[in-house]
Amino acid sequence: MVAVKKLLWLFAIPLAALGWWAYHRNNAAPQVPFAKVVRDTLVSTLPTNGKVEPIQWVAVRVEQAGLVSKVPVQEGQAVGQGAPLALLSDAGLQADLDAAEARVAQARADLAAIEAGGKQLELTTIESDLARLRVEKDHDQKEYASLRRLADKQAASKLEVDEMKSKLQAADMGIEALEKRRAALVTQADKTVALARLRDAEAAVELARSHIAQTTIHAPIGGVVYDLAARPGAYLNIGDLVANVGRIERLRVRVYVDEPELGRVQEGQPVTINWDALPGRAWEGAVERKPASIVALGSRQVGEVLCTIDNPGRALLPGTNVDAHIRTATVDKALTIPKECLRRDANGVGVFALRGDRLEWRAVETGVASVTRVQILAGLAEGGEVALPTELTLRNREIVTPLRQ
Repeated sequence: MVAVKKLLWLFAIPLAALGWWAYHRNNAAPQVPFAKVVRDTLVSTLPTNGKVEPIQWVAVRVEQAGLVSKVPVQEGQAVGQGAPLALLSDAGLQADLDAAEARVAQARADLAAIEAGGKQLELTTIESDLARLRVEKDHDQKEYASLRRLADKQAASKLEVDEMKSKLQAADMGIEALEKRRAALVTQADKTVALARLRDAEAAVELARSHIAQTTIHAPIGGVVYDLAARPGAYLNIGDLVANVGRIERLRVRVYVDEPELGRVQEGQPVTINWDALPGRAWEGAVERKPASIVALGSRQVGEVLCTIDNPGRALLPGTNVDAHIRTATVDKALTIPKECLRRDANGVGVFALRGDRLEWRAVETGVASVTRVQILAGLAEGGEVALPTELTLRNREIVTPLRQ
């Protein structure tokens, strides 16, 4: 019997200990993590996304349709003003130029003949007849003078003098007729027509050369090639895009800010740009202009905020999608807590502060916020402690065991 009692005591003691442990475990104060209220420099940022574009750029388009035979540049390549971007082929353009140059040569020959006095054979005949008549007139002039002297001495008759005078007059009339005939070979109207034909032919040559020149498409400004649309073997019509060329030492970022957040944005605020393709890199700039209207972007209603950034090394390319962080406010020595400590109830925003070993609900007034922390304007003091998120349901005046971070 004594042995049985001893055995029962051996089982009773552990059971009592287990019961005591379970009782105290169920009634122990729950463990809650806390964070301190501290002063810090708080930088409030507005994270969003945007798209990069050059500040100065030109869309290069086709002025002469044709087949792309060569593209001597690549996407992202830096080029100088006048550098060839694409070459087009059109066999008919050279034939047009050859024909136009032939018309110029013919027009110049026609004009030279007109300016020389007309057709050369006819002109030569007239000049020969004029020379002959002038020689004959010179001879008859001397003969007429001799007959007049003889007539004065009664050695020649008046009839002979009159016949010679008539011959001289006939010679003058012949010379005058030949000179008029020579002048009639070229009229002012003929020369005007010839000049017009020459100018028309020369204009055709310039047009043909211009069309040939347009088959080599040049960069209108120095910069970087992007949105390169031309591909060898493709046919481009007049007005089709060849490429965009822009200067990218400084860039513009079109940042999309949701409508409710636009009130936080002001011109001159600093902005930081990040690009997933180059992790770890950042580009700095400032807000250049606020939006003038609200536009739809997918399911969002946004304002397009224009920012200007420096692009040292020209690593950031136009057309890329980027992340943007606008620094909307900076507060030195701000009273701050982690953002996740904030809780909301029917009465507003507050926190569970630690007072002694109990929780105390405190309504707070908040100011600016960063990604992780929020400014407290009223409701807490520096050095205080506030409850961090926990899986437990916290209650005002509840006794807790604080776990300090």
